[in-house]
Amino acid sequence: MAEFQLIGLFLFVLFLLLGTGVWVGLALLGVAFVGVELFTSRPAGDAMITTIWSSSSSWTLTALPLFIWMGEILYRTRLSEDMFRGLSPWMARLPGGLVHTNIVGCTVFAAVSGSSAATLTTVGKMSIPELRRRNYPEHLVIGTLAGAATLGLMIPPSLTLIVYGVTINESITKLFMAGILPGIVLASMFMGYVAIYSRLAKDFDPIEEPHMSFAEKVKNSRFLIPVLLLILVVIGSMYSGLATATEAAAFGVVGSLILAAGQGSLTWHTFSESLMGATRTSAMIALILAGAAFLSLSMGFTGLPRGLADFIGSLELSRFGLLMMLLVFYIVLGCFLDGISSVVLTMAVVEPMVRQAGIDLIWFGIFIVVVVEMAQITPPIGFNLFVLQGMTKHEMNFISRAALPMFMIMVLMVFLLIAIPEMATWLPENMRHKPG
Repeated sequence: MAEFQLIGLFLFVLFLLLGTGVWVGLALLGVAFVGVELFTSRPAGDAMITTIWSSSSSWTLTALPLFIWMGEILYRTRLSEDMFRGLSPWMARLPGGLVHTNIVGCTVFAAVSGSSAATLTTVGKMSIPELRRRNYPEHLVIGTLAGAATLGLMIPPSLTLIVYGVTINESITKLFMAGILPGIVLASMFMGYVAIYSRLAKDFDPIEEPHMSFAEKVKNSRFLIPVLLLILVVIGSMYSGLATATEAAAFGVVGSLILAAGQGSLTWHTFSESLMGATRTSAMIALILAGAAFLSLSMGFTGLPRGLADFIGSLELSRFGLLMMLLVFYIVLGCFLDGISSVVLTMAVVEPMVRQAGIDLIWFGIFIVVVVEMAQITPPIGFNLFVLQGMTKHEMNFISRAALPMFMIMVLMVFLLIAIPEMATWLPENMRHKPG
């Protein structure tokens, strides 16, 4: 079939460019350039300039660098230390003990960060030494951290959901709301696994925490107040309809600067470092988006997305069959590409299929994020695995095995989402919101 020959050509050029060490964004631009040159009479340079400008000047996209900057500022504060002090008294008596601080800490930080890597690094640098000191099983500490850090991709503000929303022209605020319940459910499933493991495993024998009275626990909880207020401002302003995603991101940046100043960790050095870190990450994502936009245009000229959508339609797959095919496809793709690249690279082809199957695009955004989360802990390119290897100095095999139960829980989460789609659609359908 002509479609598969085209796919073969595009993949050959893409992997040729990636194999030579070219940045992902530039590789996408290169593939698109070849497509326009070979299959259209339109000047490739003009098309590329127009597409890059239109994709880069999107107002919705301004939320992205702001949320990244907010995460960078908070990464440089004492937030992780304060979170551990505030959470540990409440977690110590649960089955599984302080391992739960990994999961709850990642869930809380995900709600102000948006980045899986920032969540992992911030929570991990505090919790790993503390849990080691208390004799918790190393593979459980590493595994829960690897899995729970991926919640940064789902719980709003999520950079992946912003990119997905911009790519398919869907409301970012609605996507953010759709991620809240599935994010909490997934975190609860991780905690359930820890509780069961702690009861059944023979190697679970941590040092017991000293008893604290209820008053002492409440006193320690004061360390959580600043971050909870920041979550309330960012998420609450969007949910109440007072702010768009971009405006909420601006509130978040101001709030994180106030929080850093209040902790005494806002210096000129940390301010400039956070700004440069946010600039580097934003520029990287913007280049990937520009490349993907040009590739979408190029594919549109070749008729590839429509041809593939028609081919999938001719297979007469059920909705469940299509989702299973996409699940396997994205897991395999995630072995070689990061999450954001996977989303923007495939949406031009996948979106028509999904629309044709009558699948809700808000729900599908959450489905994609869960599968992309799996990619974060899948060898050989799983980004969270590399971050953990740098932090713990363990072999990649050890970290991959430790993360495997979390991967299986995410697979179970996909089937839960399919069985109960309202988990992702109820909040967006019942919310007051401003566009964007």
